[in-house]
Formats: sequence, structure tokens, C-alpha cells
Amino acid sequence: MTVPAAPPTAHGSPMTRVAGGAGFGAATWAVAQRGVRRTLRTPQILVMGLVQSVAFLLIFRYVFGGAIGTGGVGYVDYMIPGLLTVSGLFAGMSAAVAVAEDLASGYLDRLRSLPMPRTAALAGQVAADTVRVALILAVSAALAFAVGFRVHAGWGSALAGFGLCVLFGFAFVWMFVALGLLTASPQAAQGVGFLALPLSFVSGAYVPVETMPGWLRGFAEHQPVTVMMDAVRVLTQGDAAALGHAPGYYVWRSLAWTTGIVLVSGAIALTRFRKI
Repeated sequence: MTVPAAPPTAHGSPMTRVAGGAGFGAATWAVAQRGVRRTLRTPQILVMGLVQSVAFLLIFRYVFGGAIGTGGVGYVDYMIPGLLTVSGLFAGMSAAVAVAEDLASGYLDRLRSLPMPRTAALAGQVAADTVRVALILAVSAALAFAVGFRVHAGWGSALAGFGLCVLFGFAFVWMFVALGLLTASPQAAQGVGFLALPLSFVSGAYVPVETMPGWLRGFAEHQPVTVMMDAVRVLTQGDAAALGHAPGYYVWRSLAWTTGIVLVSGAIALTRFRKI
């Protein structure tokens, strides 16, 4: 059974309820449920994300950790906040492939024809992928404690740091959704997703940025991944992190970057979605 396309003017505002259709909240919830079910029915999506995170954890903890100096904080306590930040980034990469597959299969076209706000189609996808990111981060955090990571700034502060990692993953899910819509091909989306690798390695995730050449250090210090992981470090390690500023300084910088990524990526994704 086919569904008649809604009139072009029915979607005037992307957040308003369409006459006779679902509101933004209900439509987003329905799309998100479908995304979560798809993840549960294809557990390899979760498994591959976890395998990548665990592999990096074990390699840097037991292979490289003994050769990297981090000043007054132990390497495992230095590395884990960076690893969790990067894990949220990597976990969001599959969002680009998922949205490109939905576009190629016609699923997004069907959603566009339904009497619902078009914004809800993307918001629901992002919500489902953010749930997946949070699950991967939770398992990674549990494994981090198993290999020796410890919190030195109080559990309330540490939970806030975990929340920042999830929020950062949410921001990059929006970025990867935008990339998936721009490429419109699952194969191309998978390749474009690996552009995130320089952000993870040219950062303070695994080694102090002070050890990098001067021309590279400037970028590494001020790019969003380093800013976020500095916030997570100070929230989990407190004074032991020895970063030079109060926690609020790093938290507000990280929130500013996160907000900027969401606004820019969301605008690109919605503009592209309307033109497809």
C-alpha cells in the first residue's frame, strides 16, 4: 500500500505538527525505536564498536603505556579519559553508513512522504545512534576500571565527565549523519568516516601535546577532541591532571565546541535532507 505524498507546504516549519500527522516528539520516538531495533537485530554493529575500543585500550595500556611519560599522573589515568572521548567519536562513525543505506534503500524517501516533521526523521536516527554510543562508552568505562583506571576527583564529577563523553558522541553523530547524506553512498560514507582518525591521533588522547613539534602542537591543543578530553580528565582526575585551570574552564570550552558541532552539522544535514 502506498502512502500519498504530503503537499509541499505541509512541512513549512520543520518542528511543527503536520495536519493529521504525528508531532515532532512522537515521530522522533518512532524513528528512534526503529533505529534501536535495527541495532539489536544486528549486534555486530555494537560488537565492532566495542572491539575497536577494547583493542585501543589494551594496546595503549599494556604495549605503549610503559614507554610514554605523562608527568605526575599515571599513564592509565591519563589515557582513559582520552580513550573514552575518542571511543564516542569512533562509535558515531557508523551513523554515516546507516543514513546512507537508508537513503539508498528509499527508507528516508518514505519518511519524507509521511505527514510528519521532516526534522524528526534525522532526530530519531541521531537519538538511536546516541543510545548505541552510550552503551559502547559504558562497557569501555567498565573495562577501563578493570585494567587499573581510578577516579581521583569524586564520583559525581566523574559521572559528569562520562556525560560529556556521551554528549560529544551525540555531536559527532550529527556530523556523521550530515556526511552520510552528503555522500549518499554507504561505501563512500564508510571512507569519509575515517576522516575522524586525524582528530583522534593528533590530539592529547594518548600522548601529551607538549611532545609534538611546534607546528603540530598548535592544532592539537585547540582542536575539539583535545578540548573535550581535557574536560574529562579534569573531571575524573581533579588536581592530579595538573592542567592549569579550574574545571569550569575546560567544561565550558568543551560545551562550546559541542554546541558548535551540533549546530553546524545539524544545519548541513537538514539542508541536504530537504534537497534530496
